[in-house]
Amino acid sequence: MGLFVPIVIVASVLALLTALLLSRWIKKQDPGTDEMRRLAGFIREGAMAFLFREYRIIGIFIILMFTLLIFITNMWTAVSFAVGAIFSVMAGFFGMETATTANCRTAAAARAGGMKAALKVAFRGGAVMGMCVVGLGVLGIAVVIWIVGIEHTEILTGFSLGASAIALFGRVGGGIYTKAADMGADLVGKLEAGIPEDDPRNPAVIADNVGDNVGDVAGMGSDLFESYVGSIVSCMILAVNIHNVPVFEGCMFPLLLVATGIIASIFAIFVVGKAGGKDPEFALELGTYLAGGIVLVASLGFSFWMFGSVNAFVSVAVGIVAGIVIGVLTERFTSDSFRYVKRIAKDAESGAAVTVVNGLAIGMLSTVWPVILIAAAVFTSYYFLGLYGIALSAVGMLSTVGIVVSVDTYGPISDNAGGIAQMAKLDESVRAVTDKLDSVGNTTAAIGKGFAIGSAALTALALFVSYAQIANINNIDLLTTPVVIGMFLGSMMPFLFSSLTIQSVGRAAFAMIEEVRRQFKEKPGIMDGSIVPDYAKCVDISTRAALHEMIIPSLLAVFAPLAVGLILGVEALGGLLGGAMVTGVVLAITMSNAGGAWDNAKKYIEAGNHGGKGSSSHEAAVIGDTIGDPLKDTAGPSINILIKLMTVVSLVFLPLFMK
Repeated sequence: MGLFVPIVIVASVLALLTALLLSRWIKKQDPGTDEMRRLAGFIREGAMAFLFREYRIIGIFIILMFTLLIFITNMWTAVSFAVGAIFSVMAGFFGMETATTANCRTAAAARAGGMKAALKVAFRGGAVMGMCVVGLGVLGIAVVIWIVGIEHTEILTGFSLGASAIALFGRVGGGIYTKAADMGADLVGKLEAGIPEDDPRNPAVIADNVGDNVGDVAGMGSDLFESYVGSIVSCMILAVNIHNVPVFEGCMFPLLLVATGIIASIFAIFVVGKAGGKDPEFALELGTYLAGGIVLVASLGFSFWMFGSVNAFVSVAVGIVAGIVIGVLTERFTSDSFRYVKRIAKDAESGAAVTVVNGLAIGMLSTVWPVILIAAAVFTSYYFLGLYGIALSAVGMLSTVGIVVSVDTYGPISDNAGGIAQMAKLDESVRAVTDKLDSVGNTTAAIGKGFAIGSAALTALALFVSYAQIANINNIDLLTTPVVIGMFLGSMMPFLFSSLTIQSVGRAAFAMIEEVRRQFKEKPGIMDGSIVPDYAKCVDISTRAALHEMIIPSLLAVFAPLAVGLILGVEALGGLLGGAMVTGVVLAITMSNAGGAWDNAKKYIEAGNHGGKGSSSHEAAVIGDTIGDPLKDTAGPSINILIKLMTVVSLVFLPLFMK
């Protein structure tokens, strides 16, 4: 493999060194007043307690799956699985450790240096997660392939399985945690007690801020980590199993592409820090587009050098452009700068029912263009480079995931900074800065979710194609009874999975609401500030509920394809995967965008429009936002991982189904 793999390993190590340097820089920044440090300590302690308890459960799963893989596949696949799982855990841990360090320092920077200083701290805090995701993902793949050789790329499916399994646990568990806390804090604190968001008198306020980290930092990071890994693995598997590209070049091209993406993302991270100024949104978009442009130019050179044509470049370009445009379209449907969210805010004057109905309709409408773009990307990439081109477009879309995760993770850090500023009673000018950063963060988070869904669709399709190639399935006949059964079961899976996760949020939120009400009733001194709420009790409720409720939905994604494959066979399993992929993508877009639109409609009203805070329209918008919370932050994002995990499980256990 010459110097190709060592070069890729060097790029991944450079990403990890960048993460280390950024983390050390953040720790040297001013953490603020004693009260700010105390509040940040509560958030950090709660987040780490959740992670360690979650990792104990995940550790048991890793041991059981490792043992099963040894007997069903081989030792190398089992080891690859363990490495993928551990690296995913490490990315989440290091990213969240830095995020909970950066929150109070972002507030302190806003207090001392204004917008530019605060953006620099928050973004660099998010960049640690971004660099860990790409560094660990590429390092794991490169080392495994260096050891086993490109003729054994199927062993990499174990690495992808480890990443996917941990991502689902992280997304479901983190999503249940954050939404239970958020709903408890909003419904009792805002609507019943009439106190502002992030008020220190709210017993659920610390749990709410902890949830931002476990859901939107660790959860999103693990989501894109497994998409990133899955796209590269599927591309390499197809290079070995199809004949329209040379094997060596087909395996090395995606590795060189993501190595370039790492370098481009590192460069973009430092550009964002310099370009902050008064417009953080411009700085973040500049970094994203700059990284994408560098990868595009490099892919053109690689395409001619390795394949002697422009075909590979076109496939990569299609993926990058589709990812960016899906993000822009997501902003159109979820940002209060555009007509759809403003329409929902106007509808809130008519009550909660109209708000909910129209928000759901807009979520459904928002599926049209992303699906068309995904279809166009599939058609174009297939036309130029066949099945390998489809996988390459997924790699292209995810090649700059280092900067994408950095931009996305910056959001919850800014949100935490605003909460700390509010609870520590800092000057209004500080909260104005953090609110601006948080507002931009809400937009970047919505764009990140759109990007995650688009990349999930292409990655799942690439993995599905890899499954069909290895299983020697040229066509899946929809007139065959087992295939039809599999297709219907697959199309039902995202709905069943979403039902389970949303009900889990409901049960956890009920317990949180009852606890917050109890504290307000039994401790009236909380409202006048003479008694400090029992924050730890609320943190414990969210932690226990999330860890208990995440198990069944996560295991469902593993055992459903196993059952269909063993009982009905490989073609029926293909039907299951196809059905889940198609309905899953559309349902995920609907839920994520409807939830984002309700959230920003509420914020638009809180900014003084349509009656402002405390009005009947605000109350209706809060109800819409509360309904949207588990859709956009738990069920919707988790579906991305569901469809990929089911496909990877099918790939890894394929030898069992073909016996």
